[in-house]
Amino acid sequence: METALSIALIALGTALTFLVVLQGRNAGLQSRDASSMYQTKRGLEKTIFQLTIILGVLFLILALVASLPIFGSAPAAGLLVW
Repeated sequence: METALSIALIALGTALTFLVVLQGRNAGLQSRDASSMYQTKRGLEKTIFQLTIILGVLFLILALVASLPIFGSAPAAGLLVW
């Protein structure tokens, strides 16, 4: 179970990084005109934006689940746990 959770976190993190980098490419190439500053997202850009949000929420949930004590390793014998 822990291995599957780790693999899922790595896969989600990789996909999330790819989507964020993909979004950043178009932001710097737009004209600096004030009228184009507030545009609505359409088509593929909107889909990528929504997918980024969904993957971010899934990553957060899986990271919180992975941090639960049932998935952690036992403390070392020589260490005191308060």
